[in-house]
Amino acid sequence: MGIIGFNFLKMNAERLNPPAGKIQISNNASIKEVTEAEFNFGKSKQPGVRFTFQFTSQYAPQIANIELTGEVLYTAEQKKCKEVVSSWKKKAKLPPDVITDVLNTIMTKCNVEALLMSRELNLPPPIQLPRISETQQEPKDYIG
Repeated sequence: MGIIGFNFLKMNAERLNPPAGKIQISNNASIKEVTEAEFNFGKSKQPGVRFTFQFTSQYAPQIANIELTGEVLYTAEQKKCKEVVSSWKKKAKLPPDVITDVLNTIMTKCNVEALLMSRELNLPPPIQLPRISETQQEPKDYIG
């Protein structure tokens, strides 16, 4: 089935020093825990997996930190859920199709939240935003 839920459990943003000079911003998302879960859908229960994650944006040199902790809720067939949890417990790895969906969801939601938090602390955005340049390009002639 796929991802059915996303929750933030903890949000922490701290500005240590005023931004000055060249700033290096590094973003990192990591899975901390993978556990089996059951989700209620009306009167029926659906097998699933709960992924606990941590997302950090670090502004160097010692300017600020943004830390987000949360969980992603994933549902699939019972066999697939057991396989995912077993793979994590044995090798701390997840199947490629699952990890792609989970990490894309984490990065999408957390980058937006980190962007909003950086604005509140008057920090540069933790992701590259689109910019318009002053240079104009000549329209190309259509040869058809």
